[in-house]
Amino acid sequence: MTKLSVNINKIATIRNARGGNNPDVVKTAIDCEKFGAEGITVHPRPDERHIRREDVFALNEIVKTEFNIEGYPDERYIKIIEEIRPDQATLVPDPPDVLTSNAGWNTIREKDFLSEIIKHIKSLGVRTSIFVEPDISIIEGAGAVETDRVELYTEEYATNYHRKELAIKPYMKAAEHARNLGIGLNAGHDLDLNNLQYLKEQIPYLDEVSIGHALICDALYFGLENTIQLYLRQLR
Repeated sequence: MTKLSVNINKIATIRNARGGNNPDVVKTAIDCEKFGAEGITVHPRPDERHIRREDVFALNEIVKTEFNIEGYPDERYIKIIEEIRPDQATLVPDPPDVLTSNAGWNTIREKDFLSEIIKHIKSLGVRTSIFVEPDISIIEGAGAVETDRVELYTEEYATNYHRKELAIKPYMKAAEHARNLGIGLNAGHDLDLNNLQYLKEQIPYLDEVSIGHALICDALYFGLENTIQLYLRQLR
């Protein structure tokens, strides 16, 4: 079964725009789990423009499903992982000033760096996942750095969904190669109610999808509980 992890960064963005604690990030996470989400994802960036460091620690006290912390593995991020020891650490190659994740790791060029970081995180008892594009050589590199999972960066799939049979092909090949190497498989970025079901149908052994922006946007119209159920329906 493919798990749905809800990224609640956008909830924090709305809160931070006005100050105070409305909407409440912790309550939202509790409600997401109550409504059927099988994981909570956050990405605490250095500028704290959405999720703050204090949010991560508060969420760690209440998340009952799986807690996934994304981020660039700098000293700040690694310290958070060491202190929290979440279920999963998802490493992304984002520089601090980017708006959102926009590329995957070059696992060949960054082999030594990733190997060292992944070894350290795994020694803490934390599952590792790295953000990658659907390229066979990059998947090979992911196997070489001994990550537990890869997260397929699905923006290109979503952008070209109007030609879905063509758009899905590199993802199917990459997913199958990862599976043959014994690497677990996550996916995320620009997945929504329009394109999620087809992705799941073509790659049925996905372990997890992490969805934030589209899900929170849909919740404005459909309500959070109904939206989570709609996304779960696409995965079943």
